Amino acid sequence: MFTYESVKAQFADWGVDTEVAIEKLKTIPISMHCWQGDDVVGFEQKTGKSGGGIQATGNHPGRARTPDELRADLDFSYSMIPGKHRLNLHAMYMDTCETPDRDQIEFKHFKPWVDWAKEQKIGLDFNPTFFAHEKADDNLTLSHPDEGIRDFWIEHGKRTRDIASKMGHELGSTCINNIWVPDGYKDYPIDRISPRQRLESSLDKMIAHQYDRAKMRDAVECKLFGIGVEAMTVGSHEFYLGYATRKDTVLCLDMGHFHPTENIADKLSSVALSVEKLLLHVSRPMRWDSDHVILQSDEIFMMAQELVASDLLARTYIGLDFFDATISRTAAWVIGTRNMQKALLRALLLPLSDLKLAENNLNFTSRFMITEEAKDLPFGIVWDEFCARMGTPTGLDLIKELEAYQTKVSVRG
Repeated sequence: MFTYESVKAQFADWGVDTEVAIEKLKTIPISMHCWQGDDVVGFEQKTGKSGGGIQATGNHPGRARTPDELRADLDFSYSMIPGKHRLNLHAMYMDTCETPDRDQIEFKHFKPWVDWAKEQKIGLDFNPTFFAHEKADDNLTLSHPDEGIRDFWIEHGKRTRDIASKMGHELGSTCINNIWVPDGYKDYPIDRISPRQRLESSLDKMIAHQYDRAKMRDAVECKLFGIGVEAMTVGSHEFYLGYATRKDTVLCLDMGHFHPTENIADKLSSVALSVEKLLLHVSRPMRWDSDHVILQSDEIFMMAQELVASDLLARTYIGLDFFDATISRTAAWVIGTRNMQKALLRALLLPLSDLKLAENNLNFTSRFMITEEAKDLPFGIVWDEFCARMGTPTGLDLIKELEAYQTKVSVRG
């Protein structure tokens, strides 16, 4: 029968201090995404199709239909996740009786979210919404050849930056305002450089005003392709890596936005040489950008290991980006977020000094043996101890809580 003290001693034999790992994990906030709770529907009047290849499949009962329902689901979910975290909010989730268009939104339209975040003692992150609008139906926004449409979206982006800055000021925590546009072409374009020139110009105008970085920071997010933009994405990885480097913005890497054979963990140390700060959107692509709920998979663990081994945790904002409507939405939030934390804990419990020493000495056999044997160490006992200290359930107790809450919200239909 394992006890925490016996497991603590077992890890100590490998040169790992479990107390240090637990204390470090307490300090790592995960930005949980609001759109898992309602299948990326939002709370504004719809004027266009989804766009950008965004779609949630399934119709599991319990979808949040109002801001109050969504906040109630979030309250429950946070209570099941150890530690204090953040909420990532999209501009389409305003909470107001007014009906402003995207180029007319103001801080007041999101004030209830800020008040709630203060009560929860959590930070907020923000995103302009460049999809699900009639002016995005061409799958072109900031790169649209129509200057009027570009100006509309530039103004939307400017307003989200102002809102994000005020959120950061109110909550005393830097609000990351992440920019992703669905712009691209379904079939091969003749002219690739013009839309990219228009996108660069639009972004320059959008982020021209300088805000206090302690309150708000801009992030830019690339993508390989999406439904309806299979042939070319204007904001490609190369475009945004260059842009983030030149303009000193945060660079966002989404695990679902690359070719299925690419390993995002390998990109972190490379781009960290060129940009100061990184934002991760942790997801689980299955053959394409399918946004499955993350598992305790090799890909997630390798990413966490890279963050720890390359000492990038202090330079990286970690956010989640998945949405599955075939299962309980609150369970998706809770299990997905906890899986991200478990990956980080596993990485923090690695005997990294021994592994790096073996690697630097070109002793790859030793590296191989340590890596594989360390996988058998009972990290789950350390996780249970972490959860117990943070007052959150584990195992069957967690499952009972998740099932009980799902039964409660299933009456929504």
